[in-house]
Amino acid sequence: MTATYTFDVFSSLDGFGANTGSYGGYWGKQGPELLDRRLALYSEEQRIVYGATTYRALAGMMAESTPHSEEWDPWVTRMRSLPATVVSSTLEEPLEWVNATVVRGDAVDVVARLKEESDVPLRSHGCLSLNRSLMAAGLVDRVHVTLFPVITGRTGVERIFQDAADFDLELLEQRTLDGHIQELIYRPTLHA
Repeated sequence: MTATYTFDVFSSLDGFGANTGSYGGYWGKQGPELLDRRLALYSEEQRIVYGATTYRALAGMMAESTPHSEEWDPWVTRMRSLPATVVSSTLEEPLEWVNATVVRGDAVDVVARLKEESDVPLRSHGCLSLNRSLMAAGLVDRVHVTLFPVITGRTGVERIFQDAADFDLELLEQRTLDGHIQELIYRPTLHA
């Protein structure tokens, strides 16, 4: 049996994964339900998959912050402590995070092998280009979108599905957090 792979991503309503504006993390919209939900998701045993760009960004953000800043939310701390595979041809071990290992090779081949060998589910937070490639290869079982109630037309960066293939999405779960954040979990199928 193969492990389930989830592409977990935060998004503005207009499809951006980040912004250069004054919103701050979570676009300034987080509340206790969101943070509790994230901690519950990452409390489960799983392996995290990162691309080099996202790993560098997260490691840098954590290194520059203090334990009292929002980068150290309990769910982020938990995510950082989980076993992780970083797909990279440029990073060298040892990595800053003790449970992270570098695996070289094509991401599609690496994740296909992980899905076959892993005893726990796989999850990747962010890692946009990596996950677009994995979706196109049919390796993503779940797309977990946390949709924040903002439009970042002027300040948005990193369109989540920029240049992605076409997919049909089957809605598996939905919930509203803190009265305004939507969590949507889909099963993607490449549109023929």
